[in-house]
Amino acid sequence: MDHIDHVLVVDDDREIRDLVSSYLKKNGLRVTTAADGRQMRSFLETDRVDLIVLDVMMPGDDGLVLCRELRAGKHKATPVLMLTARNDDTDRIVGLEMGADDYLAKPFVARELLARIKAVLRRTRMMPPNLQVTEAGQLLAFGDWQLDTVARHLLDRDGTAVALSGAEYRLLRVFLDHPQRVLNRDQLLNLTQGREAELFDRSIDLLVSRLRQRLRDDAREPAYIKTVRSEGYVLAMPVEIVTARE
Repeated sequence: MDHIDHVLVVDDDREIRDLVSSYLKKNGLRVTTAADGRQMRSFLETDRVDLIVLDVMMPGDDGLVLCRELRAGKHKATPVLMLTARNDDTDRIVGLEMGADDYLAKPFVARELLARIKAVLRRTRMMPPNLQVTEAGQLLAFGDWQLDTVARHLLDRDGTAVALSGAEYRLLRVFLDHPQRVLNRDQLLNLTQGREAELFDRSIDLLVSRLRQRLRDDAREPAYIKTVRSEGYVLAMPVEIVTARE
């Protein structure tokens, strides 16, 4: 039986929940709705979803708080698309910094929301080119780090796991699949987000900064992700596929 993508819509506006749910269901998706963070948590305790549509402006824990909570817990790899009534670069940047995979401002056209959901799901499932890791138990090793491509987190030299957001994971995969090769911002946007997201060059700089923090890389003299002036970024380390120890 073919898999039907399951979307969780979290929004305190009942009318929006009902409209979005009805439209997505008509277009072949399975949909569950939640009015706030409490209902979202309750549902996710027992069920899994393929993507979460999360409103920013909600009473109690807002969408940014909930997104940060998702990224710190067992749902860190679940894609998050954020909705907001505000539409400026600052809010979009904050959403990205919290780990959101995409951002859509209200009011929006339902067809655009569907297109964004499909684009995020497609990007999440798309394996980057080159180093194809298909067997469980294989890791990508570089410098003092290893990337677990199944659990989607980093492992330091002591084997301690470091969580990554969905956007951070995709960006690191692109660098690991193209080691020691300069990639400009336009290439990184296309490989990590796709032009459907309509993101901006600055978002790549923010993601690189966050990724350097995860790698404990010196921002002034980074050893892993180096800045090439007027060109872009490069992963300076060689990469190899290794088998995880049992």
